[in-house]
Amino acid sequence: MVKLYRCIICGDAYIGASPPANCPFCGAHGEYIVEAREAVVNFDVLLSAKDQAKAEHALAVEISNSAFYMCAAGQTDNPEGKILFKALGKIEAEHASIWRKILKREAVAPGSDACHTQNVENLKESHARETRAIDFYRKAAAEADHPRIKQLFEALVDIETDHLHLSEERLS
Repeated sequence: MVKLYRCIICGDAYIGASPPANCPFCGAHGEYIVEAREAVVNFDVLLSAKDQAKAEHALAVEISNSAFYMCAAGQTDNPEGKILFKALGKIEAEHASIWRKILKREAVAPGSDACHTQNVENLKESHARETRAIDFYRKAAAEADHPRIKQLFEALVDIETDHLHLSEERLS
């Protein structure tokens, strides 16, 4: 019997016999995926000045990372790399969408980050970007004023750590 599930991080729905291990849209771990009728998804958050600044920075990070990954998907010289970078680009774009909703923005300008043609160089850049994102999100989670903002940052630490492992596996 199929059910309707919803990710409480990004708000997107998933139909399946069981919830996925990770959200297919934002990559959130299974603990954040619940039956849709039980899901409480809130993007209407009153932001403190500190949370506002961190959300703005997070939006910029995700736009930049999405643009880099989409560039790498088109330019890298490795067929598996093309697939990996396209998937990561979509997930990072979904993360940008989360912050756009939190910040109540209708639209944001796309990024234009450059990439490399050599897959190994793109993997190294991916590793550096994910490491910076994890460090920022971990600190932002610890300093967040609003519980929902803390939850988002904590979930993103886990997701970006998964991405980091993908680059590490391919670089070793």
